[in-house]
Amino acid sequence: MTRFAELNLCPELLAKLEALGYKEPTPIQAKAIPLILQGKDLLAEAQTGTGKTAAFALPILQTLQAPQRQDEYHLIRALILVPTRELAIQVADQTLAYAEYLGLRVVAIYGGVRFDNQLRKMKRGADVLVATPGRLLDMLLQKKISLQHLEHLVLDEADRMLDLGFIEEIGKILRFAPSQRQTLLFSATLNSRIDELAEALLNDPQRLSMSTRNSASKQVQHYAYAVDASDKADILCYLIKGAAWQQTLVFTRTRKRADALTDYLNQEGVAARALHGDKIQKERTAALQAFLQNEIRVLVATDVAARGLHIDALPQVVNFDLPNIAEDYVHRVGRTGRAGQKGQAHSLVGPDEKRYLNDICALIGQNIPLRPVPQATKSGLQQATPIASAHPSARAGRRKQGSKSALSKPTSKLRNRTQASKPGAAVPSKSKKSATPTPTQPKAKPVKSRQPTDKGQRASIFDT
Repeated sequence: MTRFAELNLCPELLAKLEALGYKEPTPIQAKAIPLILQGKDLLAEAQTGTGKTAAFALPILQTLQAPQRQDEYHLIRALILVPTRELAIQVADQTLAYAEYLGLRVVAIYGGVRFDNQLRKMKRGADVLVATPGRLLDMLLQKKISLQHLEHLVLDEADRMLDLGFIEEIGKILRFAPSQRQTLLFSATLNSRIDELAEALLNDPQRLSMSTRNSASKQVQHYAYAVDASDKADILCYLIKGAAWQQTLVFTRTRKRADALTDYLNQEGVAARALHGDKIQKERTAALQAFLQNEIRVLVATDVAARGLHIDALPQVVNFDLPNIAEDYVHRVGRTGRAGQKGQAHSLVGPDEKRYLNDICALIGQNIPLRPVPQATKSGLQQATPIASAHPSARAGRRKQGSKSALSKPTSKLRNRTQASKPGAAVPSKSKKSATPTPTQPKAKPVKSRQPTDKGQRASIFDT
């Protein structure tokens, strides 16, 4: 087994790694660090949670070592571009920790906060700058900073930057940087567009892949449940309460749905906060800290906002909405099952989302069978036999004979507990002309529930 001491890292870095409790390098670190120290350009694919940040940060810090200054201003010699604010903060914090004994200055700049505040952060410059493309380009165009002394360029989560349309900004940024530099592309997933970008930016790069392309971690168990769209919020609440989940990261497709689901969970007694691009940085930071400190049970996030979140030993991720881009599934489930820990990924699959599930299975090379919603107990979820094991016509026949659907049992239990907790609550009529079904009023089978309220009206977003 390779040890950090065998990777020719300097004493200061080795001492810091020991202080941080790092024992042995991960596979991506063991392979990437020597190549980067040799000055090679690199295109690397590794699953989220495998130590990508240390894989590029450690050798870059090693080559920089002593700061270069002009009148106490630290010249920018390394630039790490990332797609989101959260990832910028995370990468900068980790890099700063590694650099502690070297006296190097590490700064993060990103959008969503006051420009002048971040300009003050750059008053003394930075040896290593971590930035989102938009904010960095603003500073370059206004001639507030310079990349003339840049030696190392890293594009982390390069696929996401392309998905977000940052390719034009990246091109403009590179016009401010020297052509003679080391360039590194790191990502959890790679595709043909990344290959084209690498061909344009990298010079005779080394290629590393720690797993089958776009595969999910083997530490993650995948479950998919066939549900009606209008029942999703109720079922999620049932799973969280019934299985006593304490820390759950939930993904929605849009910001509007994230806010609506967060409101619904809080009204059902499940403490939750939303994390998405419409939130100011102070709100996003507060939501993440509340989740990390177990002040809330659920963090509801969109794909962009959640990219780069590092949460130790996160037990489960829930896809409230399946992503319509299959690669996003790999990034989502990569929040759990990190650093050798076990994790679970649960997906609520509506009728119109089955094609997305098929795309995901094809991408990761793994079959995720659709199942009925499991029974939730304090000891965990009791998984049912996959739906695919029964012939579709046979299942339809049983439903016509009056047996409960896959959703009826868990959602009825949740509603009965809710109803019992509020004596005197009005019961809606079972007439076909009743109000539009909400998460507490499923289409599949009329059950006793509360009268639709403002909460129910807000939750109607889940019908689509």
